[in-house]
Amino acid sequence: MPKPALLLENFLPYRLSVLTNLVSTAIAGAYRERFALSIPEWRVLAVLANSPDLSAAEVAQRTAMDKVAVSRAVRALLKSARLERRMAHADRRRSVLRLTTAGRQVHSGVAPFALAYERALLQPLSRAERRALGRALDILLGRALQIGPLTKR
Repeated sequence: MPKPALLLENFLPYRLSVLTNLVSTAIAGAYRERFALSIPEWRVLAVLANSPDLSAAEVAQRTAMDKVAVSRAVRALLKSARLERRMAHADRRRSVLRLTTAGRQVHSGVAPFALAYERALLQPLSRAERRALGRALDILLGRALQIGPLTKR
């Protein structure tokens, strides 16, 4: 019995990757031109805006970004004075990151732009479809975390 062929255009991981790449590319240029930010820099700012005093490793974990990409973004944001690094109060061996006034200003400028893009992207969906999409993404994220990386079985 022949194995079923993998049709890439129907393969969920591929479709999610294509969508992610298209969306990221569409907004990356605007982030760069309007705010002098890369996508990883924006993600770091956005996480720290909601959860200050995280380490770079914690930011990487929350964003599911590669530690090297987070490290580069943190370096750039420190250099541009949009972030500051401090020693954690509870553990002096651990450094934490926080937005500076300049970082908060950039975040305040990017957030409405990002939300407007999201509204435009979701516009063809009904409220029910948006809720269903949100639920489906939550379920898939939980399942992906549960099953972990593909291993030989």
